[in-house]
Amino acid sequence: MKFYVYILYSARLDVYYKGFSTDVEKRLDYHLNSKHKFTSQTKDWVIMYVQEFAEKEAALKEEKRLKKLNRKSIEKLIG
Repeated sequence: MKFYVYILYSARLDVYYKGFSTDVEKRLDYHLNSKHKFTSQTKDWVIMYVQEFAEKEAALKEEKRLKKLNRKSIEKLIG
């Protein structure tokens, strides 16, 4: 199984959202169509960055690191 860390962006909220999943497209659909407290505020989330991992622990560690990054660092990462 593969594991992914992803960054979504909402132009309406002008915010980045970082997460972890085994299926990024399915997870994006969840964010766009769910009642998740934060991401349900808007329907314009787009995938800006995806990194694949073979091991779950490595992906979760990277997700934690991404969540600590400031906006400038995130924008540098996604190019």
